[in-house]
Amino acid sequence: MEYVTNNIDLTTGTAEEKRAEIKRYFNATWTLYERLFETLVSDEVFYLRPQPLRHPLVFYFGHTATFYVNKLVLAKRIEARIHPRFESLFAIGVDEMSWDDLNDAHYDWPPIDEIRAYRDQVRAVVIGVIESVDFSMPIGWESPLWPIMMGIEHERIHLETSSVLIRQLDLAQVRSSAWFPPCTSSGIAPENEPVDVPGGTVALGKPLDHRLYGWDNEYGHVQIDVPDFAASKYLVSNQEYLAFVEDGGYAEDRWWDEEGLAWRNYHGATMPEFWRGEPGHYRLRLMTEEVPLPPNWPVEVCYLEAKAFCEWMSDKTGRPVRMPDEAEYRRMLEVAGLDVEHHEAPIAANWNLEHYASSVPVDTFAHGNFFDLVGNVWQWNETPIYAFDGFEVHPLYDDFTVPTFDNRHNLIKGGSWISTGNEIALHSRYAFRRHFYQHAGFRYVVSGKPVKKEFDVYETDALVSQYCEFHYGEPCLGVPAFPKAIAAAALAAMEGLPHGKALDIGCSVGRVAFELAGRFGEVDALDFSARFVQVGARMQRAGRIRYERAEEGELVTFQERTLAELGLSGDFSNIRFMQQDATNMKPVFTGYDLVVAANLIDRLNDPAKFLRDLPGRMNPGGMLLIASPYTWLEEFTKKEKWLGGFKRDGEPVTTLDGLHAELDERFSLVGEPVKLPFVIRETANKHQHTFSEVTLWKKR
Repeated sequence: MEYVTNNIDLTTGTAEEKRAEIKRYFNATWTLYERLFETLVSDEVFYLRPQPLRHPLVFYFGHTATFYVNKLVLAKRIEARIHPRFESLFAIGVDEMSWDDLNDAHYDWPPIDEIRAYRDQVRAVVIGVIESVDFSMPIGWESPLWPIMMGIEHERIHLETSSVLIRQLDLAQVRSSAWFPPCTSSGIAPENEPVDVPGGTVALGKPLDHRLYGWDNEYGHVQIDVPDFAASKYLVSNQEYLAFVEDGGYAEDRWWDEEGLAWRNYHGATMPEFWRGEPGHYRLRLMTEEVPLPPNWPVEVCYLEAKAFCEWMSDKTGRPVRMPDEAEYRRMLEVAGLDVEHHEAPIAANWNLEHYASSVPVDTFAHGNFFDLVGNVWQWNETPIYAFDGFEVHPLYDDFTVPTFDNRHNLIKGGSWISTGNEIALHSRYAFRRHFYQHAGFRYVVSGKPVKKEFDVYETDALVSQYCEFHYGEPCLGVPAFPKAIAAAALAAMEGLPHGKALDIGCSVGRVAFELAGRFGEVDALDFSARFVQVGARMQRAGRIRYERAEEGELVTFQERTLAELGLSGDFSNIRFMQQDATNMKPVFTGYDLVVAANLIDRLNDPAKFLRDLPGRMNPGGMLLIASPYTWLEEFTKKEKWLGGFKRDGEPVTTLDGLHAELDERFSLVGEPVKLPFVIRETANKHQHTFSEVTLWKKR
């Protein structure tokens, strides 16, 4: 079609050639997006909400223009906003919510004519930036034209997601368009069958100097060994899926996992979203019309429905049937010779609006021994989207990807009939919530290999994130990392003593345990907070953690910390992270040569009980390190339980006095108390600077 162009190579040609090419790409995208909204029968339809969990269509009409302005202001490519109210109203609210969320927020949406006029203003400003900005080749993340490319690809995403919303309107609210003609071919579906795929090593991710624009989740690297498997020759067709429906698949609980069952029951789902009618007389809703259900077109379902179908098929065939994971999907592309970029070696497929504004029969486009490895409909993956090694957040769009790293957004691969631009690039990675409807279907694989479904997530809890930075972040105000200093003091005190087993009680997110693990045979790391313990366990498992760091107000940066960059190496399998109450530990926690209790005692409900319990858990000659700022607060410890910080009979009682009272019978104080400074970073401009008194006690 006239308004569809291929991806742009951002590394070749002269600056002026690339300027002209990007301008054409921008104009083509802008015009095509507006053509899509011409399928609405009237301006009133803009204010309807086809999907209760998303905004009305008016939001998306204004949103893509607003995106350009906000990103160009952020990138300092334009000095002032065009329409501050619009650039606030249309800025946020795109990502789909959970299927049982309700969003009845009221917005004072402006008239469509005002938005059309605003879009014209924005278009002129963007063209002005493209025509005037000074840049050099190649175009990369730091280029002045990167935010322009970001806006273009962003609008192409919304071309597709808006077409899904239009598809969910009543038929009376839409009209056909010569720009979006549907396929008219229909017939009996071919018999599906598994095709063998030889295994191999798959490398995912792309370098920062790649020739095409990319979203931040595409960069980085991971290498995965894929064993042999088999995959369905065709996408699952309406005809094949109909057998599941007619066999009572939607009524049989055992095919649905817990999430799927809850979704199915909440919606009362009995068939796919875009099916209409009754058994024996099903029809299929396309973007602007309905047709008799084409048996040989791919079925379009959410992940939860596809998962139920695979469970049903596993039972019917006696074979392990599921959807492919990300590496298996890429392996299929490699075997079929499709691990290329479409704009360099065109791939015959129903995508890029090169054929129809709908699906086509599943046996139309052959790709090696398969059909529709790309195009027609997106293909659900078993893999939740996750960050590759080396992932970095692009500063101009810091909330594009990270919120999806929650193990609840599954990848979709291959693109659909309306996928264009970055969506049809080899390295593209898009993911949606598992209940979400896109123009998406699936193919199945036969494989007994377990699929990894839990990946590192970015810690967003404010307190947990703060302690991630405290333990693993950069030193603040010139003060060395406190957990490392505590571990160093403990290890120095253990010189010449047995190093069998250590306890880090009140371990928080775990840095002390990692510092001790290289010198001790076993380390138990215990904390009352399951959230803290989970961070330590995640660091142990993956060697890295990711978290949001507060900077200013609602602004955050996304941090990644690794054990390697802290100079910590080993497999750390000798650490046992567990949730435990320090004042009520299980009997199994015993036999320690070292116990570290850092910044703990003034946060316990009964610190004396904790101290009286320790001797029975320690070996003779074992060392106890206690560190505390002695900030006693009644919200943590009732005043009558404080070890010190009060007057008794008119005389001051310090916490050190209280420690002697509880420990002298079984321990000897080693050396004099030492004050260690520590800094907790709250924001870029606010820090807590505190001293913790460190005492060492040797068990008699």
